[in-house]
This record gives sequence, C-alpha cells and structure tokens, in this order.
Amino acid sequence: MTHTFDAVIVGAGGAGLMAALQATRGQSPAGTVPKVAVLSKLYPTRSHTGTAQGGIGAALGNSEEDRWEWHMFDTVKGGDYLGDQDAIEIMCREAVDTVYELEHMGLPFSRTPDGKIAQRPFGGHTREFGKAAVRRACYAADRTGHMILQTLYQQCIKQGVTFFDEFHVVDLLLDGGAVRGVAAVEIATGDLHTFAAKAVLFATGGCGRMFKITSNALTLTGDGMGVVYRRGIPLQDMEFFQFHPTGIYKMGILITEGARGEGGILRNNSGERFMERYAPNLKDLAPRDMVSRAMHTEIRQGRGIGGKDYLHLDLTHLDPQVIHDKLPDITDFVETYLGIDPVKAPIPVQPTAHYAMGGIPTNADGEVVIDERRTPLPGLYAAGECACVSVHGGNRLGTNSLVDIIVFGRRSGKALGEYVKRSAPAGLPADPEGQTRERLKRLREGRGPERVSSIREALQAEMTDKASVFRTAGELQKMLEVLTGLKARYEKAALQDRGSRFNMELLEAFELGCLLDLAQVTVTCALNRQESRGAHCREDFPKRDDANWFKHTLAWKRGDRVEIGYKPVVVTRFQPQERKY
Repeated sequence: MTHTFDAVIVGAGGAGLMAALQATRGQSPAGTVPKVAVLSKLYPTRSHTGTAQGGIGAALGNSEEDRWEWHMFDTVKGGDYLGDQDAIEIMCREAVDTVYELEHMGLPFSRTPDGKIAQRPFGGHTREFGKAAVRRACYAADRTGHMILQTLYQQCIKQGVTFFDEFHVVDLLLDGGAVRGVAAVEIATGDLHTFAAKAVLFATGGCGRMFKITSNALTLTGDGMGVVYRRGIPLQDMEFFQFHPTGIYKMGILITEGARGEGGILRNNSGERFMERYAPNLKDLAPRDMVSRAMHTEIRQGRGIGGKDYLHLDLTHLDPQVIHDKLPDITDFVETYLGIDPVKAPIPVQPTAHYAMGGIPTNADGEVVIDERRTPLPGLYAAGECACVSVHGGNRLGTNSLVDIIVFGRRSGKALGEYVKRSAPAGLPADPEGQTRERLKRLREGRGPERVSSIREALQAEMTDKASVFRTAGELQKMLEVLTGLKARYEKAALQDRGSRFNMELLEAFELGCLLDLAQVTVTCALNRQESRGAHCREDFPKRDDANWFKHTLAWKRGDRVEIGYKPVVVTRFQPQERKY
C-alpha cells in the first residue's frame, strides 16, 4: 500500500510533534498547507519524552538573575568543549522564546507565588560563568516531559496532522541523491506500507537498550539511527553515551536530577556526602558524567551501601511537603517498586544508561549532513536524541534534552516546511519495498537455533560490563570480538511467531539488528578515541587531549566494518579550558 504526503516525520515524541506542528503552520505559494504524516511505533502520548521529569532549561530569570550567555557557557563547559558553539548559542538563545511558546499553547508549568513559570537548580547550570548554581530549570512538578508531550499532541490534532500510530519504520527510501520516503510495517496487520514524500524527518529517540541497566523504555532501540546508517549516512560522536547518576537500583528507572535540585544528597555507606570531595563547589549538582564516575569510584573502593553496587539518594532532611508537591512521581515510583517512603528512608540508586550524545549529524536547521564538509542530503532531516546537531558535546547537561527537542524540533519543522513548499513531488525508486521485504523475510523464515531474546540479553550484559562508565582498550577490544560472535548468532536466529498480525517478535528482531550495529559503532569509536572527555572515560588515557582529539568522530558503515573520519569542532566564544566544579 502506498501513501503520498509532502513530508513524513518518523517518531511522535517532543521533537517529532514540534516539527510536525511547525511544518503545518506555513502555506505554499498556492495557499495550501503542507500534508504532513507522523509515523510512530507507539501511540504518540506513550513516547519517551513523557518520562522526562525535572525540567526544561531556559534563562528566564524568574527566580534570580539569569542570561542565555551563562546557559551557553554551562552547556559548552558541561560538554567538555566538544559541542559546536554556533548551535549551542542558537539553542540557549531560542530556549527562552520556545518555553514561552509552550506556555502559550497551554502547558501547565508550576508557578511562583506571583504567577511566573517556576524554576529550580539543575546539575551544571550556573550564574556568571560558573560562580554558583542558578535556578534555570522550568518545570511542571516532576512531569515536565509528560506535559510537553500532551500539549504538543493536542496542538498537532488541532492543526490537522495525520497520524499513523503503531507503524514501525524499517527503511529510508533514497534515489538520485535525494529522499523519496520511507517503508513501514503496520503492526496490527503485518502489512508493508510505502510512504512517498518530498522530505523525511527522523525523531526516533535514543538507543539505551544496548545496555542492561537503563532509564530508556523498551522501544528505544536506535531504529532511526540504524536505518540511516545502513543507507550510507554517517553517525557522529557515538562514543559519548551518558550514564545518569540516579537510577533506581537494578531497574534503571530514573530519579530526576530535580530531586538533587530540591536539596537531595548522595551518600555512601558511611553516610558521607562524598560529592564534596569530587566537586567542592557544585557538589551533588555537578555535571552527570562527573557524578556518575564519582559514584562508580565510591562503589569500586568498597563504599557502596552494605558493600553492594549502589549508593543512597537522601531526601529525608527535606520538608515532606516539598517532596509531595514538587516530586510526586518519583515518590510514587519509589513506593511502588521499592516499598520505600522517600520522606522517611533514603533511595538506593546507581548510574543508569541514559542518553546518546551522538547520532545522525545535522546542521542547526535539522538538515542531515553526510560528510566532514557538512554537505546536506536534500530532503532528509533529524531532530532530538537520534540527531547530533552537537549541542551536547561530550556530556549533556540536565534539562538540555528537552531544550534540544523543542528548539531544534521547531527549527527543523520550519526548515522542512519551507523545503516541501519549493520542491516538486518526486517519484519513488523502482521496487521501493524490495530490500525491506527481503530483510523481513529472512528474519521471519530463519531456521537456526538462536533466539532473539537471548542474543539481546547477552548484548546488554556485555556492553554494561565492557563499554559503560569506565573503558579500556583491552575491554573494548574484547567487546568487538563479542559483537562479532553476537552478529553471527543473529544470522542464525529463528522466530517462534511466524504470523503477520502483531508479530512483535519479528519487530524485536529488527530492533536487535539496529542495536548490534549501533553497539559496534559505539565501541569502535570508543576504542579509537584515545583520551577521556565528558562521558567517554578511558582509564588507559585518563586525560583530555585537545591537541589530538579536539574533533568530532564520524562513522560510516562499510560492509561489516566501521570506517572512521573526523569533523572540526566549531568554536566561537569560549576556548577550551580545564573543567573544574
């Protein structure tokens, strides 16, 4: 079945919905509104943006003086200077107007006594270029992402965006050096659909499911990154994967950084507030990479709680009303999953795989770029976690994920809308579904002894063991060898479900293929980068090396191997300095 639209947006989280909304707001010279379709393998309001808890960063200055230039400095410094400063300036400057735009759409932010949008501190955010913490995170209790998602979905419905819910995109259609559309499986029927379009935008989220302990939902398997990577488009800075310090022990469910913003304290087995030794000024609100490494160090050195591999997040000294009013969701999580009342007892936490700083390389308008010269691929866009406009550098600051999806979702939607207005309809390539049909057939008809679930579990356990917070050449090399074996096992995988309707095992097999590819890219790039920067910590190369490694990594798929290239970092206002907190 073939559908025709001006633009197709893949993914219905914050970035995809904001892009869809912006793309439909303009009109063509003939007075027509672009026809925009949003494809999502989930119902839109179940997208992962809804799990973002603590806030969206913007220098509104509602609680104390703040400036977007200070936000920019914190973002550059927090990313260990690897972020592109032209894009970072755009993000921090436009964050203010974008938050007000959300407010005008009806987003129910928490409020100050005089009715302004409430703000609280978050890790790495400071005033006056690093002098002290600042209240910059605009929040709706601890349900900020949920409120963004609901607000944008309502606006898209109002604007007449067409939704194809529970359609799993499995291929990008290219022909003649330009985009022609996508191929997708309708989950309910198993039918393959072709969507012809002048432009395609990927907003499919991250790939945290390559790790065992992760805050990422089961659906975050890197599909968008995997699809474009297989089509010869490079991925950028994939060695940088953030571990959030406070995931619920063994589960990875996130305890928002807002808990520490409200005064929560991390403690070791002796009750010590150990972050005072690692970051004397910002303490528990230091950037996430630093806090995660400090926690791993405490556990390694035997100061985990009861000698185990977790620590405590202590909220018991806070006013119970603050916890109930400002952190209601995490209170519910902790009571539900651990049987703990955070008012009375500390929360067991451990670092959890959380966010990919790398992804599909784009410029500030969301156009996908395909080489070190930043050459755009006509008609292809990306935004959100699956994209790498490079505002996060080597380590993302808390709240900047929501800033990223909203600011660059808006910019890419506007750019996509302008592109489709001036572009003529393009024909589909010959047999557009051919490759997809063959790939799915191989997965469905596999007769080997392997099971998708066992391969996935092995991948997650090995990646957590060998390529997480701390890395060495030896362990990374072992991981590449493990991946070779896992890929061979994947080729022998057999499905128990050979039907068409709601065949989730088939789609999980497709997702696993994406995860294996992305794990190979991540590990190869991590082995290649012989320094420590941001979330990439090489114990055999413990220092940051600007002389040799102040550059972005690009990675192309070349058969079964990864080819690496480089792209310069854009520096405008702030020269690289040592990070001290």
